[in-house]
Amino acid sequence: MKHRIVVLGAGDAGAYVAGNLARRLSPEDTEITVVNAAPDFVQRQRLNQLAAGREVAAPPLTEVFDGTEIRLRLARVTAIDPERRVVAVADGDGGGEIGYDTLVYALGSHIADHAVTGAAEHAFDVASRPSALRLREHLDGLDGRGRGRVLVVGDGLTGIETATEIAEARPELSVSLLARGELAVRLAPGARDHLRRACDRLRITVLEHTDVDAVEATQVQCANGTVLASDATVWTAGFAVSPIAAASGLEVTDNGQILVDRTMRSVSHPDVYAVGDSVYTIGENGRQLPMNCGSAGFTGRQAIEAIVGRLTGRKIAHVKLVYWYNAISLGRRDGILQLIDGSAQARRRFVRGRKAVRIKSGVQWGALQGTMHPSAFGRPRRRRRLAAVPADSARTTAG
Repeated sequence: MKHRIVVLGAGDAGAYVAGNLARRLSPEDTEITVVNAAPDFVQRQRLNQLAAGREVAAPPLTEVFDGTEIRLRLARVTAIDPERRVVAVADGDGGGEIGYDTLVYALGSHIADHAVTGAAEHAFDVASRPSALRLREHLDGLDGRGRGRVLVVGDGLTGIETATEIAEARPELSVSLLARGELAVRLAPGARDHLRRACDRLRITVLEHTDVDAVEATQVQCANGTVLASDATVWTAGFAVSPIAAASGLEVTDNGQILVDRTMRSVSHPDVYAVGDSVYTIGENGRQLPMNCGSAGFTGRQAIEAIVGRLTGRKIAHVKLVYWYNAISLGRRDGILQLIDGSAQARRRFVRGRKAVRIKSGVQWGALQGTMHPSAFGRPRRRRRLAAVPADSARTTAG
């Protein structure tokens, strides 16, 4: 019988892992199923552009996986039973169970409202394609009236990019960026200065040392007593992972990320691998890798090497887990590439302007092409046979 590999999630990490496993393992021995709630591949790092009004491609997953023999199951993951090795899913037909021998957990992350009153009900976000499109439609309505106040809460990379993209694409709107402390404190001084100049150029109002206590339909209440009028509040103040891993009994951190060994294999369930935002792993600098698309690529590559190596009886290659830089878009014509040192601190050196834009655009293009066409990027073309079905891959009766 074939070894069943099930990949949960088809974002940056999940789609990359599934496609590369399909191109490196023989279909005579393996059967790969990808479970994803949506039928399209979402370029999550570009959703702020989509919300601002840009066109961002979302190729069908059937196109992404064309020629791979991957089975695509459009369904929402509701639970995992790692003892029985089954995944429970829900879809339009009611759902069911999917059995696995090797599971790749790549369910990613979602917006974290930090229990702020009204944030879930009244704030927009750019954490998924549907939510970005809802924000876009709302901004279209504000643009149509020739006015509107947009508050972006959170000055992390997502908040900065969202504020600058909206301000550039929709100059009729008044955009404010709320930071809990000093704006972009993790950037080098020169990069922070460049960011401030960009905000001034785009007429973005920066409100520092501002905590939000509550979000209402037309205003935001701040901890210092200030009330800010808002026609669209965009929440970017942090991300959280799905509770499914913790509920399943997998060993996780306090925030729900899966604990793994150096090869992205669960420390509690050796037939489960975790990649992307879902995993807690330590990089080459001895610090936790951040939640970003770069980490998705590195953890995904390591999981691929581990799964292929173990199933085919070959030595497992160790992929360097590094955190080199942050690439920040400041609209379509400006940006910052902030280099990171071995202590995960910003180096004084950074790249700015159109050169930073070209670098980030190249990285995004390469990530998409590497997912859809891995053989074109030096990936092995030969599909390897399994050495043997692992002894601990006892079958369940789930289909």
